[in-house]
Amino acid sequence: MMERISFSPLSRLAICGGTHGNEMTGVYLVRALQEQKVNQKGSVSITTVLSNPPAVDACRRYKDTDLNRCFTDDLLSAPITDSTPYELRRAHELNAQLGPKGSREAVDLLCDIHNTTANMGICLIIYSFDWIALHIYKYIQSKATSVPVRAIYLDTPSSEAYSLESVGKHGIAIEVGPQPNGVLRADIFNMVKEAVDLVIEWLQKFNSGSAFEGGEVEAYTTVRPVDYPRDPTTNDITAAIHPELQDNDFKLLRSGDPVFQSFSGETVKHEGEDLYPMFVNECAYYEKKIAFHLTKKITLTLPTISMKNDMDS
Repeated sequence: MMERISFSPLSRLAICGGTHGNEMTGVYLVRALQEQKVNQKGSVSITTVLSNPPAVDACRRYKDTDLNRCFTDDLLSAPITDSTPYELRRAHELNAQLGPKGSREAVDLLCDIHNTTANMGICLIIYSFDWIALHIYKYIQSKATSVPVRAIYLDTPSSEAYSLESVGKHGIAIEVGPQPNGVLRADIFNMVKEAVDLVIEWLQKFNSGSAFEGGEVEAYTTVRPVDYPRDPTTNDITAAIHPELQDNDFKLLRSGDPVFQSFSGETVKHEGEDLYPMFVNECAYYEKKIAFHLTKKITLTLPTISMKNDMDS
């Protein structure tokens, strides 16, 4: 049995959107919170940030380079020069505002909102052994009504974590889909609004002294990405995601199941161990040469957690 772990109060929450400028749920949720002047909910102070304004204005994923790959320790400590891409400059600004990453001054929880074109429902992306984030996932999973809630568990050291949420003491990326780039869907917006409300509700309960019992949660951990079949001469893709795989993120993929359909009509089948696909046919991953990721389902055992009180050392 795991022992109880206590944490300092979690009073500072950052909610970020527009890290990718064409993922509209976060953009409009942040704008709505700013318009409503939502900056405090009980014991929780809330900072709202539009992460990449030029990309939002252009309705593009990024201006020069992917902002959500700019937050490793190495990149955040790199000197800024005249040739530094905009997003890396912006990463330094966000790190100064919400961090610095790894410091006592960093926000207690950073929640970054993303959309995917894949049929993934609500996914929380969490770095390894972040018990706060994992307990929030467990809470949202037990309370959310609209759609399945899953966790993607990244076994990455903090120094190498490259995404914006890693700047906070604790971090969660909320990845919700399917939603096309540049499009806002009310049902997806409502899912994210519910998830964010549950994050705030959990923080308020934690800060009021509630203990959260340990237990087991399921999560998915990445095994490897899979590229599209390509022409060896031109490097152009020669097949699309097979209709039987399309929209079936997190459905167990067994050896022999179809994964691609070539433009001449032939089927390419999955080979090897049974795994779970995610980010199937994600629009933004064409440039990264990823058709989908293969993952394993794992079980994580969480300790009981509570807030430190004056009696705690």
